Amino acid sequence: MRTAFIQSLCALAEADERIWLLCGDLGYSVLEPFARTFPDRFINAGVAEQNMTGVATGLALSGKVVFIYSIANFPVMRCLEQVRNDVCYHNANVKIVAVGGGLSYGAAGYSHFAVEDLAVMRSLPNMTVVAPGDPVEVRLATAAIVDHHGPCYLRLGKGGDPSVHLHDPEFQLGRAIQVREGHDATLVSTGGSLAAVMAAAQLLAQRGVEALVLSVHTVKPLDETAIRLAAATTRAICVVEEHGPVGGLSDAVARCLAGRQGPGVCYVTVPVEAIIADARAGSQAALLERHGLTAVRICDEVIAGLAQTALR
Repeated sequence: MRTAFIQSLCALAEADERIWLLCGDLGYSVLEPFARTFPDRFINAGVAEQNMTGVATGLALSGKVVFIYSIANFPVMRCLEQVRNDVCYHNANVKIVAVGGGLSYGAAGYSHFAVEDLAVMRSLPNMTVVAPGDPVEVRLATAAIVDHHGPCYLRLGKGGDPSVHLHDPEFQLGRAIQVREGHDATLVSTGGSLAAVMAAAQLLAQRGVEALVLSVHTVKPLDETAIRLAAATTRAICVVEEHGPVGGLSDAVARCLAGRQGPGVCYVTVPVEAIIADARAGSQAALLERHGLTAVRICDEVIAGLAQTALR
């Protein structure tokens, strides 16, 4: 995802001199193409993310489209006051790019886990929250947020993220992408969970269950029309996100469907308290396996949800 982002940003910056990129002394082996090509529009702010956010806001208020880039927790948790007061309250054209969403930096321990970021960003005024499902969606999302005036949060994986889309889908902020047709159940995914969700859909098909898959690349604003249509036409919904259970896509979907008659809804999320208690680092794959964010678990949750629906 990182490579897709910087390639897209470089191409967009060739045609748009408003685009700037700021980083907090990281991104080496990733950001160099932009820094070499556009040295007058690249700033390494050093390990001073709050200052980086303030500088980005000033540039944005002078007419620039400013991207700031760092490991997910740094431009979110460390800079929250600046993001809230400077960026959001001024509706500044700043795009916060968070690399390493979810458990991508698992080897660094839980100080580097980004499992509350969607909740934090969703709560802020004027903020559009985008978590693409694969490198194809990253490329399309980067172009879309350049065109969108106002604060945006772009959540990326770390690297090596598989491509799910074989062709460019129609992409619009706030509009979910239907990746797979199905009539029995709906799998709702955001961010890097899309590959696991597609694998779960294949497992379900082997068990006679045809699952509709929605890639919800924009968590805020949520595509409520797509969610409600899925609830009206399938018998179970499973929301999957590499994020804690509070405040992310799961809560957005629950709020969308609150008070409506329809299928049972289950959630496959990161068990934050269990991870903290466990206190073990590890690769992203190992942590996802250890804490149940797998295609097998998703499949089992859907089967259980369909069984519950049949008993009603």
